Amino acid sequence: MKIHPLITDTKTLDALVDRLAQKDFVVVDTEFMRENTYWPELCLIQIASDEEAAAIDPLAESIDLEPLLDLLIEEEEVLKVFHAGGQDLEIFHNLAGEVPHPLFDTQIAAMALGYGEQVGYANLVQAVLGITIDKGARFTDWSRRPLDKRQLDYAIADVTHLAEIFPKLLTQLKKTGRGDWLDEEMARLADPSSFAFEPEDAWKRMKLPSRKPSVLGRLRALAAWREREARHKNLPRGRIVKDDTLGELANHPPKSQADLVKVRGLSAGWKNNDIGARLMKAIAEAEPLEDGDLPAKQPRRPGLTKDAALVSDLLKLLLKIRAKEAGVAPRLIARAQELEYLAAGVREDLDILSGWRFEEFGRDALDLVEGRLAFATENGKLKMSRIDG
Repeated sequence: MKIHPLITDTKTLDALVDRLAQKDFVVVDTEFMRENTYWPELCLIQIASDEEAAAIDPLAESIDLEPLLDLLIEEEEVLKVFHAGGQDLEIFHNLAGEVPHPLFDTQIAAMALGYGEQVGYANLVQAVLGITIDKGARFTDWSRRPLDKRQLDYAIADVTHLAEIFPKLLTQLKKTGRGDWLDEEMARLADPSSFAFEPEDAWKRMKLPSRKPSVLGRLRALAAWREREARHKNLPRGRIVKDDTLGELANHPPKSQADLVKVRGLSAGWKNNDIGARLMKAIAEAEPLEDGDLPAKQPRRPGLTKDAALVSDLLKLLLKIRAKEAGVAPRLIARAQELEYLAAGVREDLDILSGWRFEEFGRDALDLVEGRLAFATENGKLKMSRIDG
């Protein structure tokens, strides 16, 4: 595979994109910093096809990323391959307002092929290619220039290895007929709502301190205020105010700004600084949530009887057995909560009772719950048997 020097100008990038646009797939990765910022700071983009690979410097003064963004978002004939691409997708969504598509995530594919749940990139490279990756450059400062050879070699390897892995995974998926299993997970990964939301919706991502309309109204106002502050200052949300402190403020609002000094998690300066004044203004202007805005009650985990709890444990054992036999990560088939609902008698709106999940696991799970399947031991080994009638 041809490895290009670091790309720092638009003309060279444009030529690379023209070639990549003729390919069936491209592999993409990024290096970024976000420990001290709200917005991730994109420091490097790596991209490869089956023939060539390059690193692109988004911090270079003479580069415009528009040709690359057009390839990733507008070019429908080229599949974009990532590994555990959630944060990479967030970065491109921030840049272009859209998510690269069509999309393929090798971590999700690996779950369907028995490589384990949320398998890391290095472990996947080792399992598929037999190559051990040097992780020494992983936590370097990617924003500092110039980047040294060790950093660039490490970064480029992320896409060159993945360009070899992807066709192998694709072949395995075709042989096993499991490509359709991934559609739901891929769609969830590419959902733009995961990356873009209005400040007024920030409270929906928090643990609710109460279900009282007045408390939730204050939480909505406070979370929106914090979101705007964090975005404006480009600081992590927790650097403004932590979630627990917001919940406390929503539950027990201070009567005056001077009372902020009594709130755990706020420093003494809040009693007379500008940000404290803005916080108090958010509280003062908060209105109780109307009935239509109240969050739907989360379905309670079913109250399992002792016998049903045992059945749930048997379902978890059955899941492990079936997943091992199928060579697939158990989490791709079912979550523990679904098994509890099934054990408690729920039969509606369970993913395991439809589609491929039903064929692989749900039918046997239902038979176990309804007494048509039993566990037994024979010569010290566990086996399952059908029960007539």
